[in-house]
Amino acid sequence: MKEFSVSGQKRATTGKKAAKELRKEGLVPCNLYGEKKGENGIPEALAFAIPATQLRKVVYSPDVYVVNLTIDGEAHKAVMKELQFHPTTDALLHIDFYEVNETKPITIGIPVKLTGHAQGVRDGGRLSQAVRQLNVTAPYKQIPEALEIDVTNLALGKAIKVADLNFEGLEIATPAQVVVCSVKATRASRSAAAAEAAEA
Repeated sequence: MKEFSVSGQKRATTGKKAAKELRKEGLVPCNLYGEKKGENGIPEALAFAIPATQLRKVVYSPDVYVVNLTIDGEAHKAVMKELQFHPTTDALLHIDFYEVNETKPITIGIPVKLTGHAQGVRDGGRLSQAVRQLNVTAPYKQIPEALEIDVTNLALGKAIKVADLNFEGLEIATPAQVVVCSVKATRASRSAAAAEAAEA
């Protein structure tokens, strides 16, 4: 996974009013969840804020990053787990980060990259990609930047499902029955098939 570094400062106050004031100053309210838990066993959040300008590259990107956070001089490694955007302006309102280490598995969505030229496309069909990301579980060091899927042998009318996939060192968390991609018949391919049938 790619890495990116940002720095921020702890928030003295929390709540909607305080968050609104931070956004006016060009800051994004954030929470970091890690190993620390409260008396009730629920993970405790470290509340902090980051300048919005520092986050543009990691937020508005199809890539998935491990973020090197420096909060008031303390270093943390984390991934973004939940992002909130304004419903009309699409402005970034809040981020929840989840702290990671080299041994603890995490579950995260990774982009899917189709490679090869499908046989079904050569036969006149159209390749359709149904999902852009798959959820995988592994320590973050083992998670690649993208999941490459070779479609060279994918025939007309056939599909690749999650159940057909296997990536070394990764556990796929997306349900097995989910269709990743398929080759669908087009008018041209159906006409060609009908012509072949007529000749036969």
